Amino acid sequence: MENKTILLNTNREMPVIGLGVYKATGENEVERAICYATKAGYRLIDTASAYGNEDGVGRGVKQCSVSRDELFITTKIWNNAQRLGDIDGAFNRSLERLMTDYVDLYLIHWPVPGCYLQTWDKISTFYHEGRARSIGVSNFEIRHLKELESVSDIVPAVNQIEFHPYLYQKELVEYCQSRGIAVQAYAPLARGAYLDDDVMCVLATKYGKTPAQIGLRWILQKGVAIIPKSTQEERIINNAQLFDFEIEEEDMAIIDTLNKNQKYSGIPDDLKDVPF
Repeated sequence: MENKTILLNTNREMPVIGLGVYKATGENEVERAICYATKAGYRLIDTASAYGNEDGVGRGVKQCSVSRDELFITTKIWNNAQRLGDIDGAFNRSLERLMTDYVDLYLIHWPVPGCYLQTWDKISTFYHEGRARSIGVSNFEIRHLKELESVSDIVPAVNQIEFHPYLYQKELVEYCQSRGIAVQAYAPLARGAYLDDDVMCVLATKYGKTPAQIGLRWILQKGVAIIPKSTQEERIINNAQLFDFEIEEEDMAIIDTLNKNQKYSGIPDDLKDVPF
């Protein structure tokens, strides 16, 4: 598999396709997925402390045939650690579970009100120490990014957001890209929501691809990286077969019109009653 990269504002290369491991908590499930993925050419693994599988990711990295320095590992700090101010502790526990002395990307998982500016200031020290090769954010809207910009000279390397044909966050993506912030799409398949869409099915037939591959390719052509989640070897392979075709401009415009501003990932329970 060809896996292109995007140059981050930290001068680090990040693969544009990675393996998401959200909810992969079954016995040896994440370890097997990582072995399938790395064998297929994936080099980016995306996890989070909240996923409860960082230890499995650590084991999977040890078990796979690819050396640590060839891999790009992302993890994230969860909301309760931000509220408690336990930033150092959370980061060190993640490193311990992952069995590594650094991560390639460390993200603030959610912009917890009253916390995320201080969290950003703290994780900036991990970046300066080299224990986080790049730092960034997840689920940040333009207003959150502007607040960060007003208090810190360090621009997030990445903003990881839900992004797919049914949630075309055009303004947010353009804002990030104008400031050198790479955008990475989680839930790029919208939990399967658009795979039976008539438009996607027609385009899949036209290009000799699956609706999933059409959706993922549309995202890549928007200049956005992807981390589709799967633990099945065939799907992991298929999700990466995106560089042997290009969606024509008029078809890209048609997919644009499918936007419903519909989120499928949801907001954490501890933020539902708070205007974050």
